Amino acid sequence: MKAQLLILGSAVMLTLAAHAGIITYSPANPINANIPDGSAVGWSGTATASGLDPHITGVSVSLNISGGYNGDLYAYLSYGGVLVPLLNRVGVGTGNAFGYGDTGFNVTLSSAGAYDVHNYGNYSPSFNGSGQLTGTWQPDGRAIDPQGAPSTFDSSSSRLSFASYNGMNPNGTWTLFIADLSAGGQSQLVSWELDITAVPE
Repeated sequence: MKAQLLILGSAVMLTLAAHAGIITYSPANPINANIPDGSAVGWSGTATASGLDPHITGVSVSLNISGGYNGDLYAYLSYGGVLVPLLNRVGVGTGNAFGYGDTGFNVTLSSAGAYDVHNYGNYSPSFNGSGQLTGTWQPDGRAIDPQGAPSTFDSSSSRLSFASYNGMNPNGTWTLFIADLSAGGQSQLVSWELDITAVPE
């Protein structure tokens, strides 16, 4: 079941054709928004849902980000006071203060992913012809200061997941935020997609 979309700047206004099952929100055209380089101000966009069944049972986010330096990026999805980190300087950890130097993502972040995207380099990752990481991965989930010491990224025991949204009412405004925290290489958000599975009580 697909939502019908009206795009106003970086906001996505949604009119829904159905109430249950998987609802997909994505801009009809690429966003192609430059993410400010070396700035915590970042880029943000919203998607407002209405008319959905009242209980979330699943959420996933697809990101198409080109260029830049993957280890510089910090991104989260926020809704109803719950913030789930999607990317938190992937690759950063003890022995790697700068993270992965690949250029972009064309990925789906989902609880169905086999591995945590933060350490994708450990799992024979695939890249497309533009050098973007591809595939389905779990969100980073590290709810820690993205400018903290590399060693703070080593533990994955307290990661947040999309299950944090389960049971919530999906009707409202969802926010995607992305920042490039270190200068040197321009990242661009080509497009993003939010998938919500919602069911009746």
